[in-house]
Amino acid sequence: MVNPNFGREKHVEVARLLSPLRGFAADEHEIECRRDAFTGVECRINVARSKRVKQAEDTEEELVELVKRTRDECFFCPERLETATPKFTGFYEGRIVVGRSCAFPNLFPFGKYHAVVTFSEDHFLDLHEFAAELIADNLRASIAFIDAVHKYDESAKYPIWNWNHLPPAAASIVHPHVQVLVEERPTPFLRRLLENSRKYFEETGRNYWRTLVEEERAAGERFIGEVGGGDDAVVALASFAPLGNNEVMLIFRGASSLADLNERQIGNFAECLVRVLRCYKESGVNSFNVTTFSGSINGGEDAYYSLHARIISRPRFRAFYTSDTGFMERFHYEWVIETMPEDVARRMRKFF
Repeated sequence: MVNPNFGREKHVEVARLLSPLRGFAADEHEIECRRDAFTGVECRINVARSKRVKQAEDTEEELVELVKRTRDECFFCPERLETATPKFTGFYEGRIVVGRSCAFPNLFPFGKYHAVVTFSEDHFLDLHEFAAELIADNLRASIAFIDAVHKYDESAKYPIWNWNHLPPAAASIVHPHVQVLVEERPTPFLRRLLENSRKYFEETGRNYWRTLVEEERAAGERFIGEVGGGDDAVVALASFAPLGNNEVMLIFRGASSLADLNERQIGNFAECLVRVLRCYKESGVNSFNVTTFSGSINGGEDAYYSLHARIISRPRFRAFYTSDTGFMERFHYEWVIETMPEDVARRMRKFF
């Protein structure tokens, strides 16, 4: 069997110090440096950092207060959604409703085709409150948006399903929702994955992602489990070189594009996410990011590429804390910027 672990490297560095936590006795920290040549991801892991003092601590009361404070003016809640959210035009007229989910244009888009899709009328859901059917309906509404866009504009062929939950994950609105884009070109990280998957297939005759699942299952170190069977199954792995804390990768056995998912695959993916979120909740996590890495619509990539998603935890919510890095920055290596470089130069010149 071809081993997909080629280029997977790790080595340990040791940092030594006299620690005040030990009365200035000698202390050592092992830092494991990992590199995955296939994805290009490099990371450093020191589990002791999770125990370091954090001067800004969270309380459940702060989150309760945030939910209460934002509820009365929330654009996504049912009494304001009809009047405060935009409508699609051109490829689709109005909004897309599936079950309790509603899709509509992002009022401040950073893509030509950029939608917001709510999960339900509920202004807030804790991690254990996300039911599989809520997530499945959100996916169905998202795929309906993707299909409508692609039928209207065939050059829009790379769909991305993204979920920022709470301000530490860069969510500007508390009401649970995802963002869906349909792009003409793959994002930088997706481009790398597609190119490397094709090269691996040309060199070995195998699909890297299916081989990865087989190898990880056999090794047992990072294999978590799977939901469903056959080509409809979705497999959960812990990433060798993660892009964030508590990262889980969900790999579709029989799909390369988000647009091609059948009902069983949608349900299995939703169930996987429910199980990850329950574990996060038990671990004390309440904020996270999810994204998908999808092949193109009707792109013929089934032989060498597999649709997959990554989910990472973010810091627990605390008052006056937000983040300016969401799914594009953390997963796709593409920065969403809110300042024009020329305007920055104009404002700065008088100081020089």
